[in-house]
Amino acid sequence: MRNSNSNNVIGVQHIFRALRHRNYRLFFGGQSISLVGTWMQRIAMSWLVYRLTNSAFLLGIVGFLGQIPTFLLAPFAGVIADKYNRHRVLIVTQTLAMLQALILSALVFANRITVGHIMTLSIFLGLVNSFDIPVRQAFVVEMIKEREDLSNAIALNSSMVNAARLLGPSLAGILIAGLGEGICFLLNAVSYTAVIASLLAMKIAPRQIGTANIRVLHELREGFVYAFNFAPIRSILILLGLVSLMGVPYQVLMPVFARDIFHGGPRTLGVLMAMSGVGALTGAIYLAGRKGVIGLGRIMALACGLFGSGLIAFALSTALWFSMTAICVAGFAMMIQMAASNTVLQTIVEEDKRGRIMSFYTMSFMGMAPFGNLLAGSLAGKIGAPNTLLLGGTCCIIGALMFFRKLPLLRERIRPIYIKKGIIPEIAGK
Repeated sequence: MRNSNSNNVIGVQHIFRALRHRNYRLFFGGQSISLVGTWMQRIAMSWLVYRLTNSAFLLGIVGFLGQIPTFLLAPFAGVIADKYNRHRVLIVTQTLAMLQALILSALVFANRITVGHIMTLSIFLGLVNSFDIPVRQAFVVEMIKEREDLSNAIALNSSMVNAARLLGPSLAGILIAGLGEGICFLLNAVSYTAVIASLLAMKIAPRQIGTANIRVLHELREGFVYAFNFAPIRSILILLGLVSLMGVPYQVLMPVFARDIFHGGPRTLGVLMAMSGVGALTGAIYLAGRKGVIGLGRIMALACGLFGSGLIAFALSTALWFSMTAICVAGFAMMIQMAASNTVLQTIVEEDKRGRIMSFYTMSFMGMAPFGNLLAGSLAGKIGAPNTLLLGGTCCIIGALMFFRKLPLLRERIRPIYIKKGIIPEIAGK
């Protein structure tokens, strides 16, 4: 996490270097197709719920039901990721997600879909994702033979997600208007065949797994003790959780700003969300162009502070052009902080605890989202959406300052790990 000129080089030649690895190349191609379908389904699901109910409250409930399983079950999924074959688990989770999309499309095409069906299927997909996401995060290291390319692979994953975030909703809007929501669910189901095929085509080296006499609660406790007794992991997870709780829920308040602050409609909302996505994609590309992991701790703190500043600027703005700029900056900083956290965790964690640590990362990043959305909605109803974002942005800046103060101590704890792994070989003999 220390600055080093040789490790801060940003260049186009470095952006796609993880694609040299066959398995990751297969994963990147399949996942790129699948994620477009995933974003199409998210937009279609929201539109379908609102069309059936005309209730913003039920929109929030459906979102909450789809996300809360991640918070509750991700730690157990981490044990699975450490003790079972991650490759096989991913094939199962992706197949189950495809099945969920197929059921949704069938119910819509048969004109038998109800809010009850949507809630049930949202919970089902949430259960699948609570296992899929931590396992997928931990699986990245198995696709990358050269560990120096790990940070690039993580950044490319973020780029892939945000590129799909820009393309998927646009396609969904066109398809919903012309053919209805069902076609989006069907195309999402079809898109899963790409990632499943890529997983089946991989050649994964066997990993040493001790599955005899697995005691889930013991393994879970061991992971918690390891994570929260090691200051760098604990500090990163706490900062990530704070940002996810207080900052990331800005997205749920965007319709309020679009209609009530800027006196616009769906197009205004679309422009604001697109600018956030552009910023996030730019941040992911920036990280992909970095040559190594040295200096990411400082970048993490600066990005968190910049994210909070972007939210505050957006909250205070009444000019659409300035707000578009502010939310783009916020999206850029948010993505850098999230992806940098992932990268540092992946490079310092002990291999036999990787799945559990990535499950805690998932809890901090995605598991806090339902609580953040509920908190943001509640606060916005009492103090207004702008004041809610002001509070959230201020909390992010405070968290960044506290993390920055701890950086010297965190670097001391991480340095021996980086020396052992050859990440900072220039001081290995000192």
